[in-house]
Amino acid sequence: MKNLIVMNKSSVLVFLLVGLFVLCECEDEDQFLPVSPMVKKEQEALYSAIQGFVGNSWNGSDLYPDPCGWTPIQGVYCDLLDGYWHVTVLNIGLVFDNSLQCSPNAKFTHHLFELIHLRSLSFFHCFSSPRDNPIRIPSSNWERLSNSLESLEFRSNGGLIGTIPVSISYLKKLRSLVLLENGLIGDLPIELGNLVNLKQLVLAGNKFTGQIPPSLGGLTELLIMDLSRNSLTGTLMLTFGCNLTSLLKLDLSNNKLEGKIPEGIGRLKNATLLDLGRNKFSGGLIQSFQQLVSLKEMVISNNPLGGDLMGVEWGKLQNLEILDLSSMGLTGLVPESMAGMKKLRYLGLNDNSLTGNLSPKLASLPCLNALYVNDNNLTGKLEFAEGFYKKMGRKFRAWNNSNLCYQRDMIPSSSSSSHGLNGVKLC
Repeated sequence: MKNLIVMNKSSVLVFLLVGLFVLCECEDEDQFLPVSPMVKKEQEALYSAIQGFVGNSWNGSDLYPDPCGWTPIQGVYCDLLDGYWHVTVLNIGLVFDNSLQCSPNAKFTHHLFELIHLRSLSFFHCFSSPRDNPIRIPSSNWERLSNSLESLEFRSNGGLIGTIPVSISYLKKLRSLVLLENGLIGDLPIELGNLVNLKQLVLAGNKFTGQIPPSLGGLTELLIMDLSRNSLTGTLMLTFGCNLTSLLKLDLSNNKLEGKIPEGIGRLKNATLLDLGRNKFSGGLIQSFQQLVSLKEMVISNNPLGGDLMGVEWGKLQNLEILDLSSMGLTGLVPESMAGMKKLRYLGLNDNSLTGNLSPKLASLPCLNALYVNDNNLTGKLEFAEGFYKKMGRKFRAWNNSNLCYQRDMIPSSSSSSHGLNGVKLC
């Protein structure tokens, strides 16, 4: 009986093995194999692309079984598609301590464009020397990534020179284009307007010149447009802003833009930040500013704008926290309606030619912690309560208003509290 049991167990084992073999022969062989690793051709393309940036000494020999395995490369991320691993994210540059660090002679190779499943590609402080190793963004092959790439970023690459290649406009799925603080020059291609799915366009901190293409005004999905810190010139089209109703942030500061600010800016009803500072805008404040009801920060300072403050109903800007209108050549009175901006924390009216007295209601703004009205032509008596000066301290500045005065009994004894009254005479 014992031998019979053993025989039965052996028979069962043989039967199972034979059955498994038959099953493997009958079914799709891939169904019973483990998930395949990265396709060898793609792995070779990835390694060659990385070597172009970090140097030939790197060969991925310490990676097992591949870049998507148990010991992945920092900055390389993969997704499983059709049973194989594919590179979908590639971040080059020293973001973390163990990130891929570019060599002094970093360069692009054609292998990069063989990674046709890439969704995100970024370079941080990779091309650092415009003198020793000037590098240009590749002018071709971007169409190979047109069905996959959603994010393209070059940040802090001082050695990245030349213009934006028109071929980037082939990236029809692109949602984020960030070219921040590089050495790029030239005009902005009108073809950027073809990137209709863009939600973020950041071209700040380069050396771009020429006008802002009207085509950018048609990027209706944009949430962020930052073209600041360049040398952009010319005027904005009259309808600029009319189609950018989803925009949350518009920053055109530190350029050489001129002409009148378009009334279309008032259509940015979802915007929380508007910065037009340090340009050459003229023609006065536009009435449609009062329609920016979501705005938290407005900076128009350092423009020869001229005009007065009376054409805007400031009390409608109930969410505004920062308002900088300094150095704009403003004239006339400071309107009492400014006291209606209950969330205002900072009000900069300094370095203008404003006249008249300041309404005591300004001092009643509950959140205000900085009020700069120095270097104007204000007159009359400051009628702010003692508590106002205690709260503001050095963040109240009223000097260089020759006909403005204060009452001694309204000033606290603290020297820091009365600092802002230096240069203001006693009544």
